[in-house]
Amino acid sequence: MTTVLTETIPPSLPTTTTISLDAYDEEQVKLMEERCILVTPEDKVYGEESKKTCHLMANINTGLLHRAFSVFLFRPSDGRLLLQKRADEKITFPSMWTNTCCSHPLSIKSELVEENQAGVKSAAIRKLPQELGIPSSQLKDEDFIYLTKIHYLAPSDGLWGEHEIDYILFSTLDVDLDLNPNEVSDAKYVSKDELEAMFSDSDNSFTPWFKLIARDLLYPWWDEMLVKSKVEGTGKVNARVLANGPKVGELIKMI
Repeated sequence: MTTVLTETIPPSLPTTTTISLDAYDEEQVKLMEERCILVTPEDKVYGEESKKTCHLMANINTGLLHRAFSVFLFRPSDGRLLLQKRADEKITFPSMWTNTCCSHPLSIKSELVEENQAGVKSAAIRKLPQELGIPSSQLKDEDFIYLTKIHYLAPSDGLWGEHEIDYILFSTLDVDLDLNPNEVSDAKYVSKDELEAMFSDSDNSFTPWFKLIARDLLYPWWDEMLVKSKVEGTGKVNARVLANGPKVGELIKMI
């Protein structure tokens, strides 16, 4: 289930922008050429545009909306969540703590597949190695549990922002890390209490989508995951366990 805006007609495709990226990091500028999937508020695909075009507030303010995903990866041994701190070089929301991995499926055949959320899972398996250095051999489609999708809009700095249909993926999995410093400046596993303490510390800043998901979705499912781990001695969460948790659609709010 997804929370959607009232508009149902996709906006006109944006005109080519003349915003210069010369002041930004070279590697991050290259990523701005990636082709994001354009969707209506009902998550119906109707086109593609560059990551740069999709993240300019001038286009977002016209209603331009794209598809995204957010991965929450838990360590099976203790139920701790892996957080990352976005690198200073990031063009949007730099230097902020967020969930394990958040990015976009691209407008390519493998990541456009909608059945069983295969496209967004494929995108997650592409991005986790690129950002966190997790070996792709440690990641499989079946390791990711789709919970829901949310529709949110969040400005970054006036020029840039996010406007996404965001697919939420949970996984409990042991992985090896080798951080890409151009993407991630820090990463750590946190307990529920430790995350709450981080939120209470004014020295920390967090991405708006992570704050939204943590408030309305993460904490209830976290408890379900830990119960599963203690009862069966594994960290695996499956659809049966998730079905016993809160009604996800009732938890999601619009920013």
